This record gives sequence, C-alpha cells and structure tokens, in this order.
Amino acid sequence: MKEEIELRGHIIDSLILPRVLDAIMDLKGNFQILQLDVGKTKTDESYAKILVDGPAELFDELERLGALLPREEVKTEAAPADKSLPDKFYGTTHHPTSVYLGGDWKPVQELEMDCVIVIEGNKAVCKRQGLVKKGEKVVVGLKGVKVEAPQRSREPSDIFGFMSSQISPEKPINSLIKDLAKEMKKLKDKKGFIIHVVGTAMAHTGADRALAELIKMGYAQAIFTGNGFAVMDVEKQLFGTTLGMDEKTGRVLRRGYKSHLVAINEIHKAGGIEKAVEKGVLKDGVLYNCVKKKVPFIIGGSLRDDGPLPDTITDVMKAQDEMRKHVQGADMCMIYASMLHGIATGNMLPSKVKTVAIDINPYVVTRLQDRGTTQALGIVSDPAVVLPMLVQEIKKLER
Repeated sequence: MKEEIELRGHIIDSLILPRVLDAIMDLKGNFQILQLDVGKTKTDESYAKILVDGPAELFDELERLGALLPREEVKTEAAPADKSLPDKFYGTTHHPTSVYLGGDWKPVQELEMDCVIVIEGNKAVCKRQGLVKKGEKVVVGLKGVKVEAPQRSREPSDIFGFMSSQISPEKPINSLIKDLAKEMKKLKDKKGFIIHVVGTAMAHTGADRALAELIKMGYAQAIFTGNGFAVMDVEKQLFGTTLGMDEKTGRVLRRGYKSHLVAINEIHKAGGIEKAVEKGVLKDGVLYNCVKKKVPFIIGGSLRDDGPLPDTITDVMKAQDEMRKHVQGADMCMIYASMLHGIATGNMLPSKVKTVAIDINPYVVTRLQDRGTTQALGIVSDPAVVLPMLVQEIKKLER
C-alpha cells in the first residue's frame, strides 16, 4: 500500500525522522521525501512529507513513531462480547493520542499503554480489555488515529533526559539529588501530584524513615505498595523488627519469625490501618503518616502474601483500577526497590509523567526507564542512601 505521511515537531534532534526512515527500510518498504522543512533554531519545529510504499504492518509502526497518516474518520467495530475485542483492534501506546471524530481531533482520555480505545458518544476513552463490554465501539485500524511522538526537552539542564541514558552505578548522584530536590520543590509549590511506589527493601534498609518524612513534608500525594512492605511497616512500629530481624542490631530475634503475623493480627483486631491509627495501635511509620496527612495508599496483593492485611486488595485487577484513579493526574512518580509494583505502575503512566527509578539492581532501573517515557531519571543505588540525602536537600530549599 502507498500513503503520504507527515511528521511535525522537533523531528530531527528527537530522532523521530531517522527512526521513521529506519523502520521503512527494516520492514522492506520504500520512501520518497516529498518535502522537508528544517527549523532554524532550537525552538523552531520541522516538517516532513514522505511518500511511503510498504506492507500494512509498516504503517502500524510508523503511526506509533508519531507519523500522521491521511486524515480520515476513525473506524470502530462493536465488541463481540464482554472482555472480547474485534480482530483488528487498535492497541494504545502511553504517548498522547487523539482520534479524528466528527470532523475534529479528540484527545483520548485516561490514556495508558497496551489498552484499547472505546468511543463513547463524542469522546474517546482508553480502557483495559477486561473492562470492555459487549457492543461498545472499539477503535480498529490506524485511520483517524494520531500519536504525539516523544520529543527532546527544550530545557538545556533538564535532569529528566530524553528517552533514556546509559544506566551505571558509577554515576555521581549528589548533583542528581540536588536537581531532583529542586524539581520536587517546584511541584509542591504549584500543588503537583507525586506518587511513591514502595518495595519491601525500603523497610529492611531503613529507607522508610526518609519516605515517612517526605509524607510529613507534603511531598507525597499517593503511595502504591504491596502487602509485604505494609506488613513490615506495621511490624517495625510494633516491635522494631522486619520479619523478626532487629532494626538496630541486624540480628533475628528469638521467635521473631512470627512478629509479622502478630502485626497482621493486630491490624485485623483494630479494624484496619486507619482504625489502628485512631486507636493508637500505630504511632509512626509510612502508613501512619499517610493516614495523618490523608494521603491515599493502595496496597496490592500477590501470591506470596501472608495474612493479608485487611486493607490489602487481593484482586490484582481491582488493585490496578484503584491505582489508575491516581496515575492520570500525576506529575511525578518515584519508584523505590520494587520490580513488581514499579513496572506495573510504569505501564499505567502517561509518557509525560516525570519518572524516577531508584534501585540497587540496574536491570530494574533500565526496565523502568526504557518504557519510552519522555522524562525519566534512573539512579542505580540503595534508596536508603539516596532518600535521606534527598530529604536533606529539600529541607535546605524550604529554609
């Protein structure tokens, strides 16, 4: 098939044009550049019109890279059954997307990657497959769909580098932490929304104290975590241990193996985490400060959970949907020592959300940073080292 495609924006320094040409050649297509207008300054946008000849899957890839296909009304087909999709359904990216509907471009609401677009009246809504109902109008094919490809920031000192950079534990973190503190302070000043995604190692290493401090200071608007961290947060406040290991000495206490079960039991007896705070059972910690500061926390369950806590959402799809209520309005997401919840959250985030991944495991940082987000910062280090430094830098800015 032959089509004329268009590229607009910072398509050269953001490598959009080279990626498009590479894709055409890789998928055995041919191209002819009909028009190329190059911006003359760093703020000027460029424009390209290209005649492309190739297989249908080539145009699918070009659309994902940000190419504008000929403007036509978006096509839909009815979902054949609940949770079932038409064969040629359009799968979303997490980049800003619009559909041509009723003679105008309509932005897709509640956008996230690996979902579908459903037309509801005069608006387009992103839905995961499990929420699609029989008869709903699901977008099919590429016609009438426009994706805004990620583009390089115009700010020369932006710490959230374009796409990603090389991950290395040898990178100096002091300057990164100072710049990150400034970004967080800016967000707080304009009432921004910061999500923190927390792994169990945060409790073991003592990084939870710095996180609790950030919550007290107003730098957390939502907490995502698992039953494991939540249980350890409670256990630490009740016994000074995590899974029976003394926080001060690092030794496993005699009969400490059941401390986390006692912690779970105490929360059940109190009627949940919020009630435990009200009754004085919990007197400090991450969850305690969430309750005191009215910061919502989502505790998602998994197969290996003990208990679980009464606040843990054991249906993982329901846990996802609770998390979705917060990600669309997020300005920044901080992910600490969490592969499971970190990657799950990363997959829900729109690409424009500033994402910070702090983990001692380079694989986790790389995986989170290479989702295609336009604003990502990866730090290979122990959160127990980074977070106290971050808190101190923020306190300096608030003096």
